[in-house]
Amino acid sequence: MAIVAAVNLGLVVFDLTYVSWRNFWLQSNIPIPLTDRKIHLPFPQMECRDRSVRRGQEPETTQKSVVTCLYDPIKGIESHRETHDYLRTVDQLQAQMAQKGLGAGLQSPEVQQTLAKLRQQSEAMLAQNPFEAAGKSGTLERIRREMREHVGERIAAELSTTESFLVFWSTNHPTYPNFLNANNFNEELAWFNINIRPLIETNFFRSIDVNGSPTNHFWILDAPFVILFLLEFLARTFYISRRYTSLNWLDAMIWRWYDVPLFIPFSLFMPVLALTRAVPTIFRLHQSKIINLHDVNVRIREGFVGSIAEEITEVVVVQVVNQVQRSIERGTLTGMLSRLTTNRYVDINNINEIEEISKRMIELVVYQVFPKVQPDLENLIQHSVTSVLGQSPVYQGLTALPGIGNVPGQITERLVADITQTTYDTLKVILENPKTTDLVIQLVRNFSTTVLTEAQEQQRLAEIQGLLSDFLEEIKISYIQGLTEEDLTFVLDETRQLKQQAMN
Repeated sequence: MAIVAAVNLGLVVFDLTYVSWRNFWLQSNIPIPLTDRKIHLPFPQMECRDRSVRRGQEPETTQKSVVTCLYDPIKGIESHRETHDYLRTVDQLQAQMAQKGLGAGLQSPEVQQTLAKLRQQSEAMLAQNPFEAAGKSGTLERIRREMREHVGERIAAELSTTESFLVFWSTNHPTYPNFLNANNFNEELAWFNINIRPLIETNFFRSIDVNGSPTNHFWILDAPFVILFLLEFLARTFYISRRYTSLNWLDAMIWRWYDVPLFIPFSLFMPVLALTRAVPTIFRLHQSKIINLHDVNVRIREGFVGSIAEEITEVVVVQVVNQVQRSIERGTLTGMLSRLTTNRYVDINNINEIEEISKRMIELVVYQVFPKVQPDLENLIQHSVTSVLGQSPVYQGLTALPGIGNVPGQITERLVADITQTTYDTLKVILENPKTTDLVIQLVRNFSTTVLTEAQEQQRLAEIQGLLSDFLEEIKISYIQGLTEEDLTFVLDETRQLKQQAMN
């Protein structure tokens, strides 16, 4: 279905751009900027019936590009009668000249009648502007300029556009006679077919539907896709609702909301909205692994995060700090201290956490930490003692005596080792004594109770609350200022580098 969605999206884009790009599909020419040259692409041609003929005339078939021949009817486009008749008259002149010959052909009544008809049609074309309805008035202006410049260059004079056309299609013009003659007829007609005919051929007539809008039968091509996508959406969402029991069918439809543009018949009321099908099409192509949008997805998310991260972070931090400040100002700190000192706080496990934490910390220090840091402690104490003794004249004199120089250092090292070991053993004995444990717990309890009681003294408590509120205010201001000064682009770049390092 991803390929089908891509085909449908391509058809939508083609339909929306067909009228504006019709010149390209009709003539298969790509103009080279800043030059008069064009690149011609050999599009396939086919016999195409002309539907612009007047009643009573035989239908004509002309060679046209396959694209325009097949798609013009979808857009209600046909050849414009006035401009088409103009080119038919030129073809008639060319046929007459080929039949009668260049010598006597230009002076024959039939050719002169055809030339008069071309002059009449030229005046009507310039006056009525049949290009306006197709939005191609610029094409007519280019025709005017080309003809005016060409004729003016030939006769070395500046003429109006209308006069230029009259001179071009004349063999006996009163001011510029013999502009067309047997010697230059083929050359002038070749110039017309190369420079003017392609411009006139681009003009068209587009019919109007009953609503007063330009005819557009694209819905005929779009309807099979709409029906297919609708059936696929119903089947997919029904399957999702059965697979995930927490979702009903409506929830599954909401989950797949981005598929909805695929089956809305935009071609019936606003074709340009069909471009929204690009969203589900891209999703499907990515899910089918036809295209890889992982990097694009990451960059979009980073851009989104970068645009709102600062605002969200500021709001969250300021809100948290404000909540703490309001809690302090409402006296929450006083109530908390009161509950702690009167044992009216909520106890969920019949355990005094402060006493237990203190006990666990003492055991951790004595049994786990002290043995591991004892060598480092001994080195520190020995270095300190040696440094102090090294400043004593008596110690310096003893180290200078022959045979005794290393003895003071060895005595010091042994003394430090004995002191630290004795201290460790004493702490273990004291800690293993139940009476000692009770005394430590009693000390912690009295210490914490005394601190909480003294902290509730009104003047001191008010001072603490004020300091805490000011401290939080300083944190809030400093944080926002620091966040504003920090470039989030560098933060995102650093985040990407950390992710890459973690993946490697």
